[in-house]
Amino acid sequence: MRHDGRQADELRPLKIKRRYMRTSPGSVLISAGHTTVLCSAAVEAEVPPWLKGKGRGWLTAEYGMLPGSTSPRKRRERGANVDGRTTEIQRLIGRSLRAVIDLAAIGERTVTIDCDVLEADGGTRTLSITGGFLALVDALQAVAKDLPAGARPLRDSLAAVSVGIVDGKPLLDLCYQEDFAAEVDMNVVMTGSGRFVEVQGTGEEATFSEQELSAMLDLARGGIRNLTALQQKTLGRLWCW
Repeated sequence: MRHDGRQADELRPLKIKRRYMRTSPGSVLISAGHTTVLCSAAVEAEVPPWLKGKGRGWLTAEYGMLPGSTSPRKRRERGANVDGRTTEIQRLIGRSLRAVIDLAAIGERTVTIDCDVLEADGGTRTLSITGGFLALVDALQAVAKDLPAGARPLRDSLAAVSVGIVDGKPLLDLCYQEDFAAEVDMNVVMTGSGRFVEVQGTGEEATFSEQELSAMLDLARGGIRNLTALQQKTLGRLWCW
């Protein structure tokens, strides 16, 4: 039993509120335990200069932690002051979502996924991907009438979760206290059909065996199956995979 009462293979309690903002075609407030992220998606009828005239779109992501999301206060990042961690997470979110979207099917449009962390207690990047996918579905639904007839812009669903080894034991969905103490920390991104998109694993002043790697991946698969089921329940009739 963990300090918050969960089993090793148990996700933190997940809460999802769709259409959180009137001003965004896709917006989701998602929380896992004490981590809360606001994910929004916008679609613009233009593409970066290097894609103009090529008949395909683009998807990009931005990520940020609000000053009050941590204690002590996190300094607000502006312009050139964006740190390396933020840049890495933005790129991870964008890469992950591009793996399941058919950019040719949306034409010359740019989708921007914004993930703003309101409260951080571990797993902000993985929760951003899970919530960002839901925001993406709603945003694409909002422009569906403008897409070619029969277009299927999404190939699969997408979710992500953290796993790690803490005190020699593989655990799913680490909170900050567990993440801080972990000998091994790993983030796993997978499609709903069970294919890996990205696996980021690091020994924190430690090493891990193939057997431990397999145990962590098994935990991640189970967690993502549960996340996928929750996404499906949340989207209802819009679920089509």
